[in-house]
Amino acid sequence: MMNINELSDNKGARRARKRVGRGAGSGLGKTAGRGMKGQKSRSGVAIKGFEGGQMPLYRRLPKRGFTKPNRARLVELTLGRLQAAIDAKKIDAGNAVTEDALVAAGVVRRKLDGVRLLGSGELTAKVNLELTSATRGAVAAVEKAGGSIKVSVDPKEKTTRAVKTVPSSDEAPAEVVSDTDDA
Repeated sequence: MMNINELSDNKGARRARKRVGRGAGSGLGKTAGRGMKGQKSRSGVAIKGFEGGQMPLYRRLPKRGFTKPNRARLVELTLGRLQAAIDAKKIDAGNAVTEDALVAAGVVRRKLDGVRLLGSGELTAKVNLELTSATRGAVAAVEKAGGSIKVSVDPKEKTTRAVKTVPSSDEAPAEVVSDTDDA
Protein backbone atom coordinates (compact mmCIF):
# COMPACT_ATOMS: atom_id res chain seq x y z
CA MET A 1 0.00 0.00 0.00
CA MET A 2 1.22 3.51 -0.82
CA ASN A 3 0.64 6.61 1.30
CA ILE A 4 -0.08 10.04 -0.14
CA ASN A 5 3.10 11.45 1.38
CA GLU A 6 5.15 8.92 -0.59
CA LEU A 7 3.95 10.15 -4.00
CA SER A 8 6.63 11.82 -6.10
CA ASP A 9 7.50 12.57 -9.70
CA ASN A 10 9.69 10.23 -11.71
CA LYS A 11 13.42 10.74 -11.34
CA GLY A 12 14.50 13.66 -13.54
CA ALA A 13 10.95 14.90 -14.20
CA ARG A 14 11.54 18.11 -12.24
CA ARG A 15 14.78 20.03 -12.50
CA ALA A 16 15.85 22.83 -10.23
CA ARG A 17 16.09 26.31 -11.80
CA LYS A 18 19.66 27.35 -12.73
CA ARG A 19 20.65 30.04 -10.19
CA VAL A 20 23.51 31.98 -11.77
CA GLY A 21 25.84 34.42 -10.08
CA ARG A 22 25.59 32.86 -6.61
CA GLY A 23 29.28 32.44 -5.80
CA ALA A 24 32.23 30.39 -7.03
CA GLY A 25 31.07 27.23 -5.27
CA SER A 26 27.87 27.07 -7.37
CA GLY A 27 29.84 26.53 -10.60
CA LEU A 28 28.05 29.50 -12.18
CA GLY A 29 29.49 32.36 -10.14
CA LYS A 30 31.46 35.43 -11.27
CA THR A 31 30.53 35.64 -15.00
CA ALA A 32 27.35 33.59 -14.50
CA GLY A 33 27.96 31.34 -17.51
CA ARG A 34 28.30 34.23 -19.98
CA GLY A 35 32.01 33.81 -20.57
CA MET A 36 34.47 36.72 -20.74
CA LYS A 37 33.97 40.19 -22.27
CA GLY A 38 32.17 40.92 -25.50
CA GLN A 39 28.71 42.17 -26.39
CA LYS A 40 26.92 38.99 -25.37
CA SER A 41 28.39 39.07 -21.87
CA ARG A 42 26.69 42.40 -21.23
CA SER A 43 23.04 43.25 -20.65
CA GLY A 44 20.73 44.79 -23.25
CA VAL A 45 21.87 42.72 -26.24
CA ALA A 46 19.59 42.48 -29.29
CA ILE A 47 21.68 40.59 -31.80
CA LYS A 48 19.34 37.96 -33.30
CA GLY A 49 19.26 39.30 -36.88
CA PHE A 50 22.74 40.85 -36.80
CA GLU A 51 25.25 39.50 -39.34
CA GLY A 52 28.39 41.43 -38.43
CA GLY A 53 27.44 44.53 -40.38
CA GLN A 54 26.53 42.60 -43.55
CA MET A 55 23.02 43.33 -44.80
CA PRO A 56 20.90 40.80 -42.87
CA LEU A 57 18.89 38.15 -44.65
CA TYR A 58 15.50 39.56 -43.67
CA ARG A 59 16.46 42.87 -45.33
CA ARG A 60 18.01 41.28 -48.45
CA LEU A 61 14.79 39.44 -49.32
CA PRO A 62 12.03 41.36 -51.13
CA LYS A 63 8.91 42.44 -49.29
CA ARG A 64 5.90 40.36 -50.26
CA GLY A 65 2.21 40.25 -49.50
CA PHE A 66 -0.15 42.43 -47.59
CA THR A 67 -2.39 41.89 -44.58
CA LYS A 68 -5.59 43.88 -44.82
CA PRO A 69 -6.03 45.56 -41.42
CA ASN A 70 -9.83 45.74 -41.49
CA ARG A 71 -10.59 42.37 -43.09
CA ALA A 72 -13.67 40.50 -41.94
CA ARG A 73 -12.83 37.69 -39.52
CA LEU A 74 -15.32 34.92 -40.23
CA VAL A 75 -15.78 31.71 -38.25
CA GLU A 76 -15.73 28.66 -40.53
CA LEU A 77 -18.48 26.04 -40.24
CA THR A 78 -18.46 22.90 -42.38
CA LEU A 79 -21.52 21.06 -43.65
CA GLY A 80 -20.33 17.91 -41.85
CA ARG A 81 -20.14 19.71 -38.51
CA LEU A 82 -23.58 21.23 -39.04
CA GLN A 83 -25.05 17.78 -39.85
CA ALA A 84 -23.37 16.28 -36.74
CA ALA A 85 -24.97 19.00 -34.59
CA ILE A 86 -28.39 18.29 -36.11
CA ASP A 87 -27.94 14.54 -35.55
CA ALA A 88 -26.93 15.17 -31.91
CA LYS A 89 -30.14 17.26 -31.46
CA LYS A 90 -28.14 20.38 -30.58
CA ILE A 91 -29.89 22.25 -33.38
CA ASP A 92 -33.55 22.01 -34.37
CA ALA A 93 -33.57 21.77 -38.17
CA GLY A 94 -37.25 22.77 -38.24
CA ASN A 95 -36.54 26.33 -37.11
CA ALA A 96 -34.38 28.89 -38.90
CA VAL A 97 -30.74 28.39 -37.89
CA THR A 98 -29.04 31.72 -37.20
CA GLU A 99 -25.51 32.55 -36.09
CA ASP A 100 -26.75 33.23 -32.55
CA ALA A 101 -28.46 29.81 -32.47
CA LEU A 102 -25.18 28.15 -33.53
CA VAL A 103 -23.31 29.91 -30.70
CA ALA A 104 -26.02 29.03 -28.15
CA ALA A 105 -25.91 25.37 -29.24
CA GLY A 106 -22.12 25.28 -28.91
CA VAL A 107 -21.53 24.45 -32.58
CA VAL A 108 -19.28 27.52 -32.93
CA ARG A 109 -17.59 29.22 -29.98
CA ARG A 110 -18.13 32.81 -31.11
CA LYS A 111 -19.31 34.49 -34.29
CA LEU A 112 -16.68 37.27 -34.59
CA ASP A 113 -17.67 39.20 -37.75
CA GLY A 114 -19.95 36.39 -38.96
CA VAL A 115 -20.11 32.69 -39.84
CA ARG A 116 -19.05 31.30 -43.23
CA LEU A 117 -20.45 27.93 -44.32
CA LEU A 118 -17.95 25.71 -46.12
CA GLY A 119 -18.86 22.88 -48.49
CA SER A 120 -16.81 20.06 -46.93
CA GLY A 121 -18.78 17.19 -45.47
CA GLU A 122 -22.29 16.04 -46.29
CA LEU A 123 -25.64 17.54 -45.38
CA THR A 124 -28.77 15.36 -45.47
CA ALA A 125 -31.13 17.38 -43.27
CA LYS A 126 -33.48 20.00 -44.68
CA VAL A 127 -32.42 23.18 -42.89
CA ASN A 128 -33.04 26.92 -43.30
CA LEU A 129 -29.87 28.91 -42.59
CA GLU A 130 -29.26 32.62 -42.04
CA LEU A 131 -25.51 33.27 -42.17
CA THR A 132 -23.08 36.01 -43.14
CA SER A 133 -21.36 34.09 -45.93
CA ALA A 134 -21.26 30.72 -47.70
CA THR A 135 -19.27 29.09 -50.49
CA ARG A 136 -20.95 28.17 -53.76
CA GLY A 137 -20.56 24.47 -52.99
CA ALA A 138 -22.15 24.88 -49.58
CA VAL A 139 -25.14 26.78 -51.03
CA ALA A 140 -25.62 24.04 -53.65
CA ALA A 141 -25.43 21.30 -51.00
CA VAL A 142 -28.00 23.02 -48.75
CA GLU A 143 -30.40 23.50 -51.67
CA LYS A 144 -29.84 19.90 -52.83
CA ALA A 145 -30.87 18.67 -49.36
CA GLY A 146 -34.11 20.66 -49.73
CA GLY A 147 -33.19 23.55 -47.46
CA SER A 148 -32.57 27.21 -48.06
CA ILE A 149 -29.78 29.61 -47.16
CA LYS A 150 -30.08 33.35 -46.66
CA VAL A 151 -26.71 35.08 -46.92
CA SER A 152 -26.45 38.60 -45.55
CA VAL A 153 -24.00 41.13 -46.98
CA ASP A 154 -20.99 39.10 -48.07
CA PRO A 155 -17.82 40.88 -46.87
CA LYS A 156 -15.91 39.59 -49.92
CA GLU A 157 -18.46 41.06 -52.33
CA LYS A 158 -16.73 43.57 -54.58
CA THR A 159 -19.68 45.78 -55.53
CA THR A 160 -20.97 48.48 -53.22
CA ARG A 161 -24.10 50.55 -53.55
CA ALA A 162 -23.60 54.30 -53.37
CA VAL A 163 -26.29 56.97 -53.21
CA LYS A 164 -25.34 60.16 -55.04
CA THR A 165 -27.29 63.35 -55.38
CA VAL A 166 -27.13 64.89 -58.84
CA PRO A 167 -28.79 68.31 -59.20
CA SER A 168 -30.58 68.92 -62.47
CA SER A 169 -30.72 72.30 -64.13
CA ASP A 170 -34.35 73.32 -63.41
CA GLU A 171 -35.61 71.08 -60.59
CA ALA A 172 -34.70 69.97 -57.08
CA PRO A 173 -31.78 67.56 -56.59
CA ALA A 174 -32.69 64.00 -57.57
CA GLU A 175 -31.29 60.87 -55.95
CA VAL A 176 -29.51 58.43 -58.22
CA VAL A 177 -28.57 54.98 -57.00
CA SER A 178 -25.68 53.40 -58.83
CA ASP A 179 -23.58 50.28 -58.51
CA THR A 180 -19.85 50.91 -58.31
CA ASP A 181 -17.19 48.27 -58.65
CA ASP A 182 -14.26 48.51 -56.20
CA ALA A 183 -11.12 47.02 -57.69
